[in-house]
Parts: sequence; structure tokens; C-alpha cells
Amino acid sequence: MTFTPPPVTVPGARVGEILAPGTPEGDPATAWARRRDDYGLVSPGNRHRFHVIVVGTGLAGAGAAAALGELGYRVTALTYHDAPRRAHSVAAQGGINAARARRVDGDSLTRFVRDTVKGGDFRGREAEAYRLGEESVRVIDHFAAIGTPFAREYGGVLATRSFGGVQVSRTYYSRGQTGQQLQIAGVQAMARQIRAGTVTLHTRHEMLDLVVDDSGCHGVVVRDLVSGDIRAVTAHAVVLATGGYGNVFHDSTLAVNSNASAVWRAHQRGALFASPSFVQFHPTALPKDTAWQAKTILMSESLRNDGRIWVPLREGEDRAPGDIPDAERDYFLERRYPAFGNLVPRDVASRAITAEIRAGRGVGPRSNSVYLDLRDALARDGREQITERYGNLMQLYSHATGEDPYAVPMRIAPTCHFTMGGLWSSYDLQTSIPGLFVGGECGWNYHGANRLGANSLLSASVDGWFTLPHSVPAHLSTRLGQDPPDDDDEVVTTAVGRARDRVDALLAVGGTTGPGDFHRELGEILYAGCGVSRTAASLSTAIDRIRDLRSRFWSDLRVTGSGQHLNQVLELAGRVADYLELAELMCIDALDRDESCGAHFRDEHQTSGGEALRRDDTWCFASAWGSDGDDRGGPRTFTRHAEPLDFSAVGLTTRDYR
Repeated sequence: MTFTPPPVTVPGARVGEILAPGTPEGDPATAWARRRDDYGLVSPGNRHRFHVIVVGTGLAGAGAAAALGELGYRVTALTYHDAPRRAHSVAAQGGINAARARRVDGDSLTRFVRDTVKGGDFRGREAEAYRLGEESVRVIDHFAAIGTPFAREYGGVLATRSFGGVQVSRTYYSRGQTGQQLQIAGVQAMARQIRAGTVTLHTRHEMLDLVVDDSGCHGVVVRDLVSGDIRAVTAHAVVLATGGYGNVFHDSTLAVNSNASAVWRAHQRGALFASPSFVQFHPTALPKDTAWQAKTILMSESLRNDGRIWVPLREGEDRAPGDIPDAERDYFLERRYPAFGNLVPRDVASRAITAEIRAGRGVGPRSNSVYLDLRDALARDGREQITERYGNLMQLYSHATGEDPYAVPMRIAPTCHFTMGGLWSSYDLQTSIPGLFVGGECGWNYHGANRLGANSLLSASVDGWFTLPHSVPAHLSTRLGQDPPDDDDEVVTTAVGRARDRVDALLAVGGTTGPGDFHRELGEILYAGCGVSRTAASLSTAIDRIRDLRSRFWSDLRVTGSGQHLNQVLELAGRVADYLELAELMCIDALDRDESCGAHFRDEHQTSGGEALRRDDTWCFASAWGSDGDDRGGPRTFTRHAEPLDFSAVGLTTRDYR
């Protein structure tokens, strides 16, 4: 069947090419096994001849560096942190999924794929979901072997619990600090390779640009954040594992230093950006109680196993939650979705919570949250068991709010959390630039329009430990005998000069407003225009406001200090400049995609019951954008390429969690 993409109606954008994902033809359940068998190989005696750069040391980056180093390749790992363990992967709390089916509750690889594809509202690759599930078994066994202290049942087997969007128990966990424990194990494995001499680690180095020519990617340009020195590092291949871009919203659950600069710089050099408007708002974050908070705080979705979410029936209720009887409470998720209850997917829960808050039933000092109540679980299981499951989360909540979650309900609200969009890549995780690969959240391929909880740690681990160590060597096998460019080659000097010019341009604006103020205003624009729900009118307004803000940024930015030393204001200025361009593309993508799907909810496209209404006849494809134009505040143009999505194992159906 011939695929014809719909026309682009957004001014300044046009239709591009049809993209081929490179997925092996045939049964998606066997695609990964067949692809592994077909990959080109590099013999052990030749592996030391190849140099690979890995940018980022989170779960995907540390895993890729450790695995490639173990195989015998020369690896350079780069991170802007002062230690690789500080990568944002440590922040994930609740668990990591695996289709091991060790509980007799009906789980299987087929059910895992069905849940993942359905949870993403049929806007991700079906074959990728199979790879995710197939490798998930190895991921758990691998991390258990290298020291991750997973929770265990009384008899010694690994314990599991449920997460949103599923009706089985497949989430492995280490209390409420699973990401931290996996990150420690992954970095220790990388440290072993550092000691062995196969991996060289550079901390406090930020990627500013790529070394790219018509033949592909040959390295990166980095800035030493301490000395200010800008230089190139060349290699045979580059892996970007730099995380998501959720901090474009300013208020998010991401670490303050998480940013989009590496992926956006790759986009500026020609890497396509897929589905940038697919942004997840986590339903169980802590609401901001004051405007000065630098970020929002994540509370694990695992709390929804035992916590019941409710609001007072009466608008403007001012009684303490303990004084409100059950008859005057609305457990609205249980009422609307009786089959899944409080464990509906994140996009569904976030929309429902937002609707209650906007209807005037929000609670807390700013009426901007709902209750997550553990009262019934405490009465049923006792404080000791609840503490065993969620103890550090309870402590975190108490420290952040000054309230005792054992005595009063938690207050939660949706906030920007995870980005399903990212650099477009083939089935081999190679971007549209040959030799440039992605891993983890900066890619796009697994999660569609909404990520199921506990699939984030899994996808990063699968990419780093079990996919890139196959696909990167396959690329290298075609480059034997080819050396990376020297530092004085034109492609290298051009890239270094381009990076220096941009730093100088940021320093030279000489305005009156710091980059943080522009960032905060951008976040307000995005939450209003491209947040939990969007409309054509809100997106058009947001685009105009972002363009105005970009222009003001490049005429009124004030960066104190110089580029010859540690300068965090300069770092932030570069990141905000990238956010401003990315935010415009996000809103263009959201305005162009004239349907609702997953976390992309257009008010114009909803069912009579208020659920997302897809348009599979027109929009069953992934948008992969190219952009061009002025990167100093002037106009930009956009090209929407399209990858058709095929579902042969999980038929296209309307999601129903009732």
C-alpha cells in the first residue's frame, strides 16, 4: 500500500521525504535475532584500531562505553558532570520492566509488546517493542550479576510490582532508588574498563558541536568547563546518550543541568528530529508551592500501586483531608477507569488530574494538586510493609513538604517529565548522519506518544548494553583502514571555529537580561500553549511568542564573565539558545499533527468521553523534522519527513482502560 503523507499547513514548513526505518522485513518478533545474525563483524585483532566517542555517562552511555571497551574498542567517554555517577539516570525511582514472566499472573513477551505499543498509542515502532521485551530478560540478569540490589521475596527470588498501563507485575525495583542502583552498577562496570585502559573518561566537558562532512560524523567539539578550552575529539563513530530535553519547560522533574544542547547541535548539523511534541507529563510529581523553586520533584509512579488518588467533591474545599468523609471524595480514576483504576497510563492520569484541578477541585495552598492517599494501604498492610516498599519516597516527601505522608495524603500534580521524541534513528540506532548513533532518552523509537512507567530504565539499558555493541561495530566493519581526520583538517577546524564563534556571539550580545529569565518565560509559554493539552489557537500563539522571545534573547542577553574560565552563566545561555529553537519546532510539530495520540492531546480531537482520538488513516507515521535558517534569532524553515508505522502483531485499536 502506497503511503502519502498529509500536507503541511503550518506556515514556514513543508513536506519532505518518506523514510525507511531499516527494520528487517517479516515477523517483528524475530526481527532482532535476524538483524544480529546479519550484522558485519570486526575481528578481535582489529577492534583496537577503532575509536568510538560516547557522550553522556547515564545508563545508556555508561553501558555502551563499558560494553564496547570490554569488546576491545578504544572508547572516549565525555560528561559535563564532575563524576559519571551524577548522570540523571540516578533520579529514576520506581523500577525497571522485564518480560521474564516469573509470576503466574499471565505476563509474557507478547503481553509486554502489546502493553508497550498500546501504551504509546501506536506511534512507535512495533519491532522495537519486541527488541525491548526480548532483551529485558538479559538486562535484569546482567544487572543482578554486576551488583544491583534488587528487592527480593522471602524465598529469595527477585520481587516485582505493577506500574501504570499494565495489569501484571513485571517491574523489578530497588526500593524507590532503582535508577541510582542501576547507575552505580553501570558506572562501576565502566570504571573497570577505564582501569583496563580501553575507556578514557573526561569529566566537566560539554559537547558544543559535531565534526561532520558529507561522509558522516567524525567526532565532536567540546569545551572544558573549567578552563574554557575548546577543542575537537575525532573518532570513527559517535554515540550520543545525553538524555531528554524536558528542561525546555523550565519546570520539570529533570536535574537542573539536564539539557538539549548535544541533540540540538546534532540536529543543526543535519540529524532529523522525530516527534518533538511528544512530551510526557508525570502525574505523581510534587506541585510547586512557591515560584522560586528551581524544579519540580518526582514521586515514583509505584506509589499508585497502593495510593488512591482523589479530590473533594466540593469546589473550593478548605477542610483538612482527614475531615472529608469518603462520601464527599471523588476517587475519579477508579470511577472513570474501573479496570485499571489508579494504574492507568501516565498520559491518561495526567489529563484526568489536570481536568480536576482546572474544574476548581484542586487542593493545597495554591489549589494546584490532588491527593494521593495511602490510608487504606496502611490500614490493610501496616506501616512496616509500606515503609519497606516506599520508605525513601516517604522520607523524600516529608523533607520536601514538611508533611508526614503516613498521617496526611500526599499532594501530587502533573509536570514535565520525559520526552518520547528525540533524534530520529534507524532500527540500528543510527541517525540520519552516518556514524552518529543515539542511546536512551535522546532517541525516539520505543515509546511512541506515551512511555509506560519503568520502560525508561529498560530502554536505556537495552540500548547501551545490548543494541549499540552490535550496531556500532557493524558500522565500523565498513571503515577498516580509514582514519579519523587530523586536528588540522578543514572539517575539524571548521567545526571548532563554528563553536568558538557561537560562544563569542553569546558573550557579545551585551544586553540586560540573564539567560535564566528567558528560560523561565519560555517555560510559561510552553505550559500554556503546548502542555498537557493543546489547541490550534494555543499553539499558534505559543509559536509567535517563542519567536518574539528568541529575537529578544539575541538582542538583550547578558552573560557576565568570559569564556576563558568556569562560567555557568555562559553554559546556561548556550542551553537556553538551543531551547528556544527546539521549543519552536515542538510547537510546529504539535500544530502540524492534527490528531490526538498519547501525551499529544489536541482538544479538537477527543471522544465524547474525553479520551484521545487518533486519526490512523492520516497520521499513522512518525514525523522526523529537518530545520534550517537563522540560529541567532531570525526566521527558520522546517521540513517534515515521514516514517510510516506498521502494526502486524498488535492491531490498531482504540485504547480503553475502563
